[in-house]
Amino acid sequence: MDKKLTLSLNQKIIEKAKEFAKSNNTSLSKMIEAYFKSLTSTENESELITTPLVKSLTGVIELPEDFDYKSSRSNYLLKKHK
Repeated sequence: MDKKLTLSLNQKIIEKAKEFAKSNNTSLSKMIEAYFKSLTSTENESELITTPLVKSLTGVIELPEDFDYKSSRSNYLLKKHK
């Protein structure tokens, strides 16, 4: 059952959030619900929350089968924090 929640936020944040929601074909309510769900979910819950933005980016890049993302990320972070 859905229940109404009243929040007090900075007007500029609200405007930016509305623009973001509109550009991702969702609502502020759905975005906040997904955020709260991600904060309160336990490790045992296997359901991942995928936003429309993430869905739109899926498959944008193709990597070689032998690509080692852990090594690549480690190298990137080492260079970044030198």
